[in-house]
Amino acid sequence: MDISYIINELAEDRENYFNAVSPPIIQSSNFVFKTVGEMRSAFADEYSTYLYSRGRNPTVDILRKKLAALDGAEDCLVFNNGAAATFAAVLANVKSGDHIVCVDKPYTWTQKLCNDILPRFNVSTTYIDGTAIENFERAILPNTTLIYLESPNSWDYKLQDLKAIAELAKAEGIVTIIDNSYCTPIYQRPIEYGIDLAMQTATKYIGGHSDTLGGVLSGKKEMIERIFNSEYMNIGSGIQPFNAWLLIRGLRTLPARLDRITASTNKVVAYLKAHPKVESVIFPFDENFPQYELAKQQMSGACGLMTFIIKADTINQIEKFCEDLKHFFMAVSWGGHESLIIPKCSGIQPAVFDTSNREHRMLRLYVGLEDADYLIKDLDQAFEKM
Repeated sequence: MDISYIINELAEDRENYFNAVSPPIIQSSNFVFKTVGEMRSAFADEYSTYLYSRGRNPTVDILRKKLAALDGAEDCLVFNNGAAATFAAVLANVKSGDHIVCVDKPYTWTQKLCNDILPRFNVSTTYIDGTAIENFERAILPNTTLIYLESPNSWDYKLQDLKAIAELAKAEGIVTIIDNSYCTPIYQRPIEYGIDLAMQTATKYIGGHSDTLGGVLSGKKEMIERIFNSEYMNIGSGIQPFNAWLLIRGLRTLPARLDRITASTNKVVAYLKAHPKVESVIFPFDENFPQYELAKQQMSGACGLMTFIIKADTINQIEKFCEDLKHFFMAVSWGGHESLIIPKCSGIQPAVFDTSNREHRMLRLYVGLEDADYLIKDLDQAFEKM
């Protein structure tokens, strides 16, 4: 299915809403029925009709159909945020006594789910270096029901071989989930490699304007319907109509934004690699990246996020560099119009800072929609003052 058709036309039955170019926001909590029989049918199968907007909503459905098509999936659910989508996906595929294999250093709230919540229900997790398939083979136990992936992750961009892992998991009867937030379905389509559930935070590139949150979970209809009828409805974490409409708006410009961000990212990466105050740059599409060949094989692009190791003797130097930036904002997340920076040392106490620890000198940079030369000048003046 052509991406232009998906973004601009799929699921938009304009004749049903006055031929408006932009779909309406159906800001309704519930829906009426003409007969008792119709209501009875809705109670029996809320996945297939409109009853109450905690379940299905017409504006949300337009978004669902577009996002599922982008992922190459049969269906998807849209949540209030990515953490909610992950929570529902994991909870739907484990029970007491089960075991999860998860890549090491996953997203913070994924790790909290595995470390703090699931053990209360006798579900255990083994963290592994996901760069080698052998590590998955060794970690699988008789009670393993789920493999959780994050490829690339959002700090050192480690990849997993999606096709090999999907084949291993299917042979063992294990469900696979991936956090695909770095790439979006534009640059990586995990379901085509055999992954069961693809999650992405729509907060980032899908929204694109830093004004709404969202989380997407795509997969086979049978799996999505099962999650809808249990975790999605019980937790009540589905996205609201207005936020769904904002994500539809964001989708319109997604390819154009990614193209511009990609071009700017390449220029910033080249600048940082040549700078004398930068020890190294970590970026999946850099030829020096350890998994460069795998990145080119299963990703059609990479943009926005990169990490660089700054040459600094003290934590004060790193803090000064970040605080002297005028056009990179210090903030979490990525994917919006604005460029961002996060120093790794913001998550540690100054007393434990160790300049010999490369991680402590990591800075994660997100390149937004500003002109690349404008951003490079900002980096340059901050380096000069450091």
